[in-house]
Amino acid sequence: MYFLKPISDEVRLSQIIFNKHKKTMKLILVSILSCMAAILQAAGAVPGIGYCISPLSTAPILLCSMFSIPFGAMSYFLTIMLLFILQPTEIIAFPFTTGLLGLGIGASFHLFKMRLSIIATGAILLMLGITSLIVIFHFPVLGPAVSVSFSFLIFGFLFAFIYSWLWVEIALILFKRLKTIRI
Repeated sequence: MYFLKPISDEVRLSQIIFNKHKKTMKLILVSILSCMAAILQAAGAVPGIGYCISPLSTAPILLCSMFSIPFGAMSYFLTIMLLFILQPTEIIAFPFTTGLLGLGIGASFHLFKMRLSIIATGAILLMLGITSLIVIFHFPVLGPAVSVSFSFLIFGFLFAFIYSWLWVEIALILFKRLKTIRI
């Protein structure tokens, strides 16, 4: 079955290659990817096209986390600090949605080998983030008309699972492309 197939060894190989670089090079890569994530997330404040660009802020955090969990966490918090300067309104959404998804999927590439467990980890973290924004902080992520009910949780988890699956596949494609560049 497709979901039970292990991920390729290319990800593990790239992690080993990343660890061979000097710490300065790693920090430069983390800072560049954090800046990209902050700019992409800040684009969400622009009506229309900004809503399509904003979800792409998952990719830089995901890549940093795939290389190294500590550097992924560093990129996640650096992006939050940059958003505080660039677009303070996005500070509420990023840590619980796109940033958490990127950090969770990237870290799960280190912890798990099967696609299903990597996808499920991302889906659970995204669903927890969205639910906590709605229930705890009363932040209308999906609009003021959406209430949290049992059917919302089921459809929300299905959406989170499909969205996480999409990002896992995008991450694997990005890693194949980065392999040809030789990080």
